[in-house]
Amino acid sequence: MKTFGLFLLTALAEIIGCYLPWLWLRRDGSAWLLLPAAASLALFAWLLTLHPEASGRVYAAYGGVYVGTALVWLWLVDGIRPGRWDLIGVGLCLAGMAVIMFAPRTG
Repeated sequence: MKTFGLFLLTALAEIIGCYLPWLWLRRDGSAWLLLPAAASLALFAWLLTLHPEASGRVYAAYGGVYVGTALVWLWLVDGIRPGRWDLIGVGLCLAGMAVIMFAPRTG
């Protein structure tokens, strides 16, 4: 659960860091949104370093949690409820994340 929670925080930091410039560019938001966006993206990068696994494995597995978090964002922020195929896709991504992060390793 610790790994999943860390991935969840990482995904939120990345999504917020990308959403704020999106608001600035697409919704006529203030350019000041770029400051917290940069801070959020820096937090995202730092959070990725907290995992004990090799970086490539962390990046690959993180993608699965990111997809799930993005669909929750779709529902809560954009007001669009994910459909059946979205949920099936998230399930596949999370299964892949679990295999990558929790599979037994030799050597």
